Amino acid sequence: MRFARRFDISDAELWRAVNGAYDADLGGGVFKFRLARRGEGTSGGARAIVAMKVDVRVVLMYGFEKKDQANIKIDELRAFRKAARVYLSYSEAEMTAIVREESLLEIVESRPRKGERHGKSV
Repeated sequence: MRFARRFDISDAELWRAVNGAYDADLGGGVFKFRLARRGEGTSGGARAIVAMKVDVRVVLMYGFEKKDQANIKIDELRAFRKAARVYLSYSEAEMTAIVREESLLEIVESRPRKGERHGKSV
């Protein structure tokens, strides 16, 4: 979450990004997503490395800005694949316990309140 604060991306923006189209399938349940900087495109923004089982679970494992790092290294990818196997093997009850312990933070889809559309007042 430090990455999200530094990059100034809200929970809602992060949710939308990792529930959209991914940039690359890196194998072993690891995916790369492009994150746009507010008011700019995705090319110079940031990247999110996630463990993902499509339509089941997404775990943000790492985020980096393109200005600080061009890409991840092969040994980092291997480590992310190992971590993804672990994260994706947990049952829903196990993930709930991990979130309760605050070892991971959960971001849920923000639904508009009555009288709002897409998070903005009507």
